[in-house]
Amino acid sequence: MPASLPRNLITGGAGFLGSHLVDRLMEAGEEVLCLDNYFTGRKANIARWIGHPRFELIRHDVTEPIQLEVDRIWHLACPASPVHYQHNPIKTAKTSFLGTYNMLGLARRVGARLLLASTSEVYGDPEVHPQPEDYRGCVNTIGPRSCYDEGKRIAETLCFDYHRMHGTEIRVARIFNTYGPRMLPDDGRVVSNFIVQALRGKPLTLYGDGEQTRSFCYVDDLVEGLIRLMNGTHTGPMNVGNPGEFTIRQLAELVRDRINPELQFVFEPLPQDDPLQRQPWIELARRELGWEPSVPLEQGLEATIAWFRTSLPAA
Repeated sequence: MPASLPRNLITGGAGFLGSHLVDRLMEAGEEVLCLDNYFTGRKANIARWIGHPRFELIRHDVTEPIQLEVDRIWHLACPASPVHYQHNPIKTAKTSFLGTYNMLGLARRVGARLLLASTSEVYGDPEVHPQPEDYRGCVNTIGPRSCYDEGKRIAETLCFDYHRMHGTEIRVARIFNTYGPRMLPDDGRVVSNFIVQALRGKPLTLYGDGEQTRSFCYVDDLVEGLIRLMNGTHTGPMNVGNPGEFTIRQLAELVRDRINPELQFVFEPLPQDDPLQRQPWIELARRELGWEPSVPLEQGLEATIAWFRTSLPAA
């Protein structure tokens, strides 16, 4: 008899990233339990699977314990854009700490492997560029972004303490800026901001001088990296992102040229603690997973813009 396919729990499974992971695992014939409280997740993102015999949708908040029988836990639940994680910073910190604590407790009880979706924000406003996994970061512990940055740092700490104390199987991915279809139009992330402003014929808002840099990974590439990390033997932490580095102004120009080249730019002050540089060093992922992104920014933007054209509510 062939080994049965794993039973997967995806926290935040109705969100932007989680729903794409749901698609991949369902298409692979696996069983998926999707857990979400719908703060940033949307039932529409996973509507195609509702009623499928291998799919179960559970409305639940990870800050509360839950008892399930699963083989793998993909712990993605946490608002990941500044607009959303700063909306209720105390709840954001609780989600990272208590949510990870609860999921690790579940993993320990049932012998599941847990993958934590950590973030490049653990590096803060980095003094080392690009950022390797052994860089310990430069984070303001009391700033407006710290609920998320420090939340993910303590989540990583919990994972490795459970691994050391209880032998819990963990995988820790540090995810860099990700974009693609199903991003929320109001999430404050730079790709969705620019696309929504351009489609509505509004000037594109740049903060500071627009020369700060980011690296943008298309969601399909990111999901592939997470799957390889979960299936591999390396605990992490491991950077998962696209090493291509662009200034925010370059991104704005790419979006504007594809939607309306006549649009103007407007400039606003740079938010507090906004990183000036962000670029992943991904040699560890290349070596351990045989993974690197394959979708160039221009191609990924075309697909993302096309999705927003059909899904964006009227202004």
